[in-house]
Amino acid sequence: MRVAIVNDMPLAVEALRRALNFEPSHEVVWVAGNGLEAVQRCAELTPDLILMDLIMPVMDGVEATRQIMAQTPCAILLVTVDRQANMSRVFEAMGHGALDVVDTPALGVGNPKDAAAPLLRKILNIGWLIGQRGSRVRTETTSARTSGKRQSLVAIGSSAGGPAALEILLKGLPRDFPAAIVLVQHVDQVFAAGMAEWLSSASGLPVRLAREGEPPQSGVVLLAGTNHHIRLLKNGTLAYTAEPVNEIYRPSIDGDAVGVLLTGMGRDGAQGLKLLREQGYLTIAQDQQSSAVYGMPKAAAAIDAAVEIRPLDRIAPRLLEVFAQ
Repeated sequence: MRVAIVNDMPLAVEALRRALNFEPSHEVVWVAGNGLEAVQRCAELTPDLILMDLIMPVMDGVEATRQIMAQTPCAILLVTVDRQANMSRVFEAMGHGALDVVDTPALGVGNPKDAAAPLLRKILNIGWLIGQRGSRVRTETTSARTSGKRQSLVAIGSSAGGPAALEILLKGLPRDFPAAIVLVQHVDQVFAAGMAEWLSSASGLPVRLAREGEPPQSGVVLLAGTNHHIRLLKNGTLAYTAEPVNEIYRPSIDGDAVGVLLTGMGRDGAQGLKLLREQGYLTIAQDQQSSAVYGMPKAAAAIDAAVEIRPLDRIAPRLLEVFAQ
């Protein structure tokens, strides 16, 4: 994988270089000391992956991510020395299309290979996602069938660009929306609780992590909260499961009902959405113009998995129409 490093700290750049050296197939193609330089360098030579710092002079990583994803889109992995302190910036950058986040590897502390492992694992996952490893991730993004003919559960799946898209969609729904909602956003479980709090504050709807064994219910939005997949059982309750173990990006959600697939990189959710459509359920994919990254919805459209393809700001009104019937 051709990798670019964007960081104004020489020690951090050196730590990233040393970590990448543990995987000979990774090549550092350029290094930028701030976000503006990264935007310029990316236009000259777009890498497969950018390791993007958040706090930098001239232009920070959030704005650099926004400009790169708008002009010369590529996979972006956020790398920071303090994820918790930069939580709001992490979600903002992910809203612009960053895929994931990881701590900067420690330099000169403990076993260097162990220190590099989290970064290399994230890069491996992203490699699968963007096709650098000759395979594809298939994340089932579906929802649950309820008794009777009425569909009262909506499952929403998103990846790159998802936080901002979820905020807009949820803002379009009233607090008394009659259907239960389960969200699946590709994010490491250490950020899941923070994302639930952020979405709750930003959208005005109650958002919290889904708990093992609880049934989805209207009036609360549940966010998948671990690195395991989430499944709706026949008894109507949610369960986390490690199966299928070959799914690289987690969490995913499995079941049947109204499905919504938002912005994201790769082909995640397309097959799951198609299964829903084949069972007669409403399936909606975000359109290209409103997607930060038109990967997942594009894959769904390509296999005719979506009953409807809509701009982001027209998805919530459509759900209101459906559940008002």
